[in-house]
Amino acid sequence: MFELKKILGAMLMPLPLFALLCFVCLLIALRTKKVSVFIGLIAITSLLLISTPFIGQKIIAPNSQLKYIFDTSKQPILDKIVVLGCDINPNPKLNANSQLGNCAKSRLIEGMRLAYVYPQAQLIVSGGGYNKVTNSSLMQQTAISLGIDAQRIKQNPTAMDTADEARLLAPALVDFKVALVTSASHMARAKDLFNSQGVDVIPAATDFYDYSAWPHHKQYIPSVEVLKAVTSYWHEVIGSTWISVRRWIDPEAL
Repeated sequence: MFELKKILGAMLMPLPLFALLCFVCLLIALRTKKVSVFIGLIAITSLLLISTPFIGQKIIAPNSQLKYIFDTSKQPILDKIVVLGCDINPNPKLNANSQLGNCAKSRLIEGMRLAYVYPQAQLIVSGGGYNKVTNSSLMQQTAISLGIDAQRIKQNPTAMDTADEARLLAPALVDFKVALVTSASHMARAKDLFNSQGVDVIPAATDFYDYSAWPHHKQYIPSVEVLKAVTSYWHEVIGSTWISVRRWIDPEAL
């Protein structure tokens, strides 16, 4: 069920979804060229448009995510800092930090920043992995190499998604002041999942996307970077929809 959910979720991302539509069009073209050309043009045009900073910026709405910035001046005390897992690239020939993807690095850096601001807070790094390498272990190794005391770090290596992270970490977080570190686009869903487990978290978002400062001539040129941001946004839309469907079927579902 877990693998099927991941496969279906991945196939519904913009790039594979529109690419699949283009492939279907080629098959339809064998019989009804007009229909296939029309659908193909819509799919390709949509893919190109959402990949431009001008359109992508409107979809991801970066200003709406600014509310998730952690303000240290308003939080004099912090007990725990939870850094959620993200992408990894296991390779035993590389240092731990080089095996972390950009998303994971961005989250870890924010978590470490808070760890230095709040020296008494426990740093919890989360996330499973594959090939016997976990996101949490790579984050822990990287944090230690950059000066964080190993005694302050706790791993959560078995969680394979955000729902797992919320469920497994909740018992250790209830009644504590907790900062939740994750990507800005992911924060709303992550916060909801932790809240549903009875954990009141303080958002500490990172990994923001904002293309408003890009030169005017680049605003209308498709970019892989913009498509990546829109894909992240779309991933959250699908994830939130999945949660809503599950809760509609079973109000007690996470």
